[in-house]
Amino acid sequence: MTYSGSPAPLFGRALCAMITPFTEGGALDLAGAQRLAEKLVAEGCDGLVLSGTTGESPTTSDAEKADLVRAVREAVGSRASILSGIGTFDTRHTVELALEAEKAGADGVLLVSPYYSKPPQDALEAHFRQVADSSGLPIALYDIPGRTGTRIEPDTLLRLAEHPRIVAVKDCSYDFLAAQKVIARTELAYYAGCDEHNLALYAVGGAGYISTVANVAPAQLRAVLDAFDAGDTAGAARLQQQATPLIELMMSAGLPGTVTAKALLNELGLPAGPVRAPLLPAGREAVDGLLAAYREFG
Repeated sequence: MTYSGSPAPLFGRALCAMITPFTEGGALDLAGAQRLAEKLVAEGCDGLVLSGTTGESPTTSDAEKADLVRAVREAVGSRASILSGIGTFDTRHTVELALEAEKAGADGVLLVSPYYSKPPQDALEAHFRQVADSSGLPIALYDIPGRTGTRIEPDTLLRLAEHPRIVAVKDCSYDFLAAQKVIARTELAYYAGCDEHNLALYAVGGAGYISTVANVAPAQLRAVLDAFDAGDTAGAARLQQQATPLIELMMSAGLPGTVTAKALLNELGLPAGPVRAPLLPAGREAVDGLLAAYREFG
């Protein structure tokens, strides 16, 4: 099945930005990660993005990131693509993570802009190119200026699209016009990184989504894309609208998506565990609201 009349994207259409399960003591829960990954793939995820923002990458070690890739690969085999988040504020460290992800068996990497240091566009482009040159893995750039402080400007993306290993973008820029301009002028697979944009970006030629909400509603979100592909645009819109209350509570109600996704997964008896500091778990009132929205949507 194709999307928007274009070839199926390398990493798939329906990707989950998977949480990283921890034990109650805070250790990496590899068995839990395998169980959750198997469930997500069985319910419609084409790909899993590990150690991204939702996967608490700032508070997991290099060894934990590699162990997570190996464990999830063992669980899902070739049934889904696996991307590993490798972005840091240090180019040398990021290169090391790219090489480790390749050794661990990832199909690609998610590369966020260096945060805090706010490099200008020429330095940002040089950073991305150096990482892309360091391993054989294809790269999805992650544009989320609200967290990194640095936008990947459209002109920079147009130049980076010429690199053979820079093949995709996870877009959290909230600049829909810029996204359409880059989609029109490149072959980059453009993924919605904000769940409220899943259908809208797909409808103008996007590749699909990399979703936090898919941790708890993988089948329902995939149904939006499937309806659109089947020509049922009204049905796709209706399904996307039905997801809006859950998306809003999980992603726009003052708590990070990691916190809300783990809260729901824990309530549903699925592998998640605690968040790592400096994050704190959701309070009871927030959890009850999330559960109500999830049950209504589900």
